[in-house]
Amino acid sequence: MSNSKKTNEGTSRRAFLFQSSLASLGILLTGKSAMAANGLFASQLPNSKVNGVQIGVITYSFRSMPGAAEQLLKYCINAGVSAIELMGDPAEAYAGSPVGLMPPMNFPPPPPSIPGQPIKPMLPPPEFMKMMEERNAKARAWRETASMDKFIELKKMFNDAGITIYAFKPDAAMGMKSSDAEIDYAMRAAKALGATSVNIELPTNAEHSKRLGEFGLKHKIYVGYHAHTQATDTIWDLALSQSPYNAINLDCGHYIAAGGANTKETLLAFINKNHDRISSMHIKDRLSGAHGGKNMPWGQGDTPLKEVLTLLREKKYKIPATIELEYDIPADSDAVKETGKCIIYAKALLAK
Repeated sequence: MSNSKKTNEGTSRRAFLFQSSLASLGILLTGKSAMAANGLFASQLPNSKVNGVQIGVITYSFRSMPGAAEQLLKYCINAGVSAIELMGDPAEAYAGSPVGLMPPMNFPPPPPSIPGQPIKPMLPPPEFMKMMEERNAKARAWRETASMDKFIELKKMFNDAGITIYAFKPDAAMGMKSSDAEIDYAMRAAKALGATSVNIELPTNAEHSKRLGEFGLKHKIYVGYHAHTQATDTIWDLALSQSPYNAINLDCGHYIAAGGANTKETLLAFINKNHDRISSMHIKDRLSGAHGGKNMPWGQGDTPLKEVLTLLREKKYKIPATIELEYDIPADSDAVKETGKCIIYAKALLAK
């Protein structure tokens, strides 16, 4: 069979699956809208665990919409999500942080990538970094003495709606400049929320990952380190060697977009080798580095979504697969609808 014919058949199969998923989603959304209109939806708990694989979402996916904790809860219910990675900002705002919710920031679009060349990492604008410094300085004293009562209340609010919180991402409380009391707070808050891990960007400073690993060991909370297109098969090795509670928050889309030595085969081998050190993973569909690295609607990129999810199902790896919505949202849609599409697509991939 020619390569051209193989490509055409593969594309046709992916297109069919994607269209079928959208058709299913249309039925789902119509049904939910009807139930909501009749006041019945509150009795319908979401369920995004499929054949043993927990599909979740990071609440960052809803960043284009109002982001209070109560609103995030509604988004998850409407999208059919039953487990989440919760961002620190809405949790802290709910718990009474003096800085409140972070205002929306409109970052400039990333520069176009050049096929065959490494994708340049996006750095936050200077004004964003300045704002974060000011917010963190103001929030520090509150974090160091914050009660866990509101975090426990927040956990109950989500649990009562059928949604568990498996990871907490309090980046601002776990940075290089964070005090020991802030890091201690982040661990206690994660535990109060019911999370088994806190996620943070992989530090470039070895002393910091060692420090965080020691706090993880103290609280028995995993620290999941997240990497973007700098990801390689060995980039986590040092952190993993520093503490049994240092772990990997693997982003499959970023891994593939990095290109070079990162391929579908090496990704699957990496998951197999490190499955007991992967606390959670992010799922998105990105083009490979050779194809430009762009985030795409599911089924249109180069991330081996089916192979990854099937691996989790067949090997019974207890790794939450977290939807991170980063592709451009169509003008006639929103983040909740697009997350719902991803849930339906994942369920189709995991169907036996």
